[in-house]
Amino acid sequence: MGHTESPALAPHPPPAASGAGRDAVTVKRWLAFYAAFFAAMAVPLGYLLSQQHWAWADWTSRPAETFATTSPAIKLLALTLYASMACTFLPLPTGWIIAGVATREAAVAAGLAGDVNAQAALTALIIGLCGGLGSTIANLNDYHVFTWMLRHRRIAAVRNTRAYQSAARWFARQPFFLIVLFNIIPIPVDVVRMLATSYRYPRVPFAVSNFVGRFVRYFVIAFVTFWWDLGIVAPISLLALAAVMGSARLGPKAIRSMLPACCAAGRRPAAGQGSSDNSMQQE
Repeated sequence: MGHTESPALAPHPPPAASGAGRDAVTVKRWLAFYAAFFAAMAVPLGYLLSQQHWAWADWTSRPAETFATTSPAIKLLALTLYASMACTFLPLPTGWIIAGVATREAAVAAGLAGDVNAQAALTALIIGLCGGLGSTIANLNDYHVFTWMLRHRRIAAVRNTRAYQSAARWFARQPFFLIVLFNIIPIPVDVVRMLATSYRYPRVPFAVSNFVGRFVRYFVIAFVTFWWDLGIVAPISLLALAAVMGSARLGPKAIRSMLPACCAAGRRPAAGQGSSDNSMQQE
């Protein structure tokens, strides 16, 4: 008898290059879910903020002290809501707010543990769960938007390219592990997330792998921030790092877009020069 490969172990074949074959994703239903999730975070956050006794001017005069006085619920709701908006189409950095909420001044796990080791672990656990949930929602936003875009034949034609076919074969080997890994590593562009969507990787393992990767990343940032008592140094450093990485991502594109215009301007005759040259030729 010939050996037959188990269907469960067989690699998932790449989707049709033409994009024909309807996916099972309902974008409108997801947008309705995200709107409900956003309201579930924003409404209690707004209510809690309205109950605070400090003035908004305190944030500019003494931001660190004002931040420390806010309740853990406000910090965690703000973190989850912010992380849920940080997607490819709104590339907000997340490391700085993770570190900011994980400082000892934030005290999100105050009273839950007496030992500093337990406080560090519990702080990292709470922040990892909240941040991981928010980032998973944001990545699912990307998943649905990319899916909607790939329904257009011109965009779906990317599946016909040799580069995509090669990348799809690479992704098919260990898709779950690759998504987890690329969510742990802080890179400015998550290529694997786009590849997973174009490959039509199922949403449930996509969401789980995103959550696992982001949880690990945020847990490490929060634990290190609290354990070493880095204070405001950690969020400022991570925000500066995000700015540098963002500049490295956008800088070359801006230069390339400016070069054609500059070259065209250099070839364009100065005002009045063309008419004077023509008149001289006529004379």
